Amino acid sequence: MQRSEHRILTTHTGSLPRPPALTRLYARRVRGEPVEEAAIAAAGREALHAIVPRQIECGLDVINNGEQQREAFALYLRHRLSGIGGRGERRGWADVDAYPEFKAAFQQQSAAREAVSNTEHLPAAIGPVAYLDRGAVEAECADFRAALAGFEGRYAEAFLTAPSPGIVATTVQNRHYDTEQAYLDALGEALRVEYEAIVGAGFLLQLDCPDLALERHSAYRDRPLADFLGFCERVVATINRALAKVPRERVRLHVCWGNYEGPHDADVPLADILPVLLTAKVGGLVLPFANPRHAHEYRCFERMPLAADQVLVAGVIDTLTNFVEHPEVVADRIERVARVVGDPRRVLAGTDCGFDTAAGRGRVAADVVWAKLRALSEGARIASRRLFGGG
Repeated sequence: MQRSEHRILTTHTGSLPRPPALTRLYARRVRGEPVEEAAIAAAGREALHAIVPRQIECGLDVINNGEQQREAFALYLRHRLSGIGGRGERRGWADVDAYPEFKAAFQQQSAAREAVSNTEHLPAAIGPVAYLDRGAVEAECADFRAALAGFEGRYAEAFLTAPSPGIVATTVQNRHYDTEQAYLDALGEALRVEYEAIVGAGFLLQLDCPDLALERHSAYRDRPLADFLGFCERVVATINRALAKVPRERVRLHVCWGNYEGPHDADVPLADILPVLLTAKVGGLVLPFANPRHAHEYRCFERMPLAADQVLVAGVIDTLTNFVEHPEVVADRIERVARVVGDPRRVLAGTDCGFDTAAGRGRVAADVVWAKLRALSEGARIASRRLFGGG
């Protein structure tokens, strides 16, 4: 994992806007409507080949496939794992339920979209979970490698995402295993295939772990904090076992409180979960510091510093508002984080979360997304001049 040796490197958190036609195909398939798989595959590859140069044109250094060939950041696994089927359920979010007027508006807005949902049409674990065919992730890696051809030297590194066992366990309801731990163990073994394949193909692996924050106000909303922290510890232990053959410097771990516009006043503080996050055997953390609820929490690293070999990808762009951040604001945010970390070489600038974590659910218009990413790059250039010197 490259560091910001001479300037602040820029990246993002995974999902980027999908073309409307591709989104419609994904949404129809999730609803159970007949869709030609060949049409989805072709549209996904076309979107992939368009998304790579767009990132480079915006000045991003560490880029990915935009998750164009996946319907959602975690639920794409329903097509890659055995034992997944039927219909499952998922608890809602405590902060949304606490504001009935907001909840009604939120549901109305969601219902009006042609989109894939992370809370509806959910499958369940109804049999033994295993990775069906390594060829699925290998094909995705090969497609990404093909899309990168011809852009050598125009980006620093490339990454692919994969979900944590914990977010799959809480999204895909367990109806098969006797215990939560048995389910996590099975998911960890299955996902090990994906983790190792991504790194084996030469890409960085980003683990998407919203469960390590989000589930405090969802699955664990009515239980003591200690119970939730115990869940986090079990998930991180499962992740560490799944990464046993993966060099830690090839992995970054993303945590957030849910990529939705809401009150978020039921969010668990970063200070409560950071000690657990720091036990993950990864080369860096990816955390949101741009949104109004968590912008102050970079200060946690004053008391609980990263390991000497780790980096911090600081979210300095909000993925839920159509405001385009001023580059000076972006630079200020980067500099604050760099001061706390103590070494700007160990800081990268990124986004709070993905812009389209489930196809069609993005809050930010596609043209605004690219403007925000250009602001990210310009802000990083300003911060680099101040932190590293030079013109």
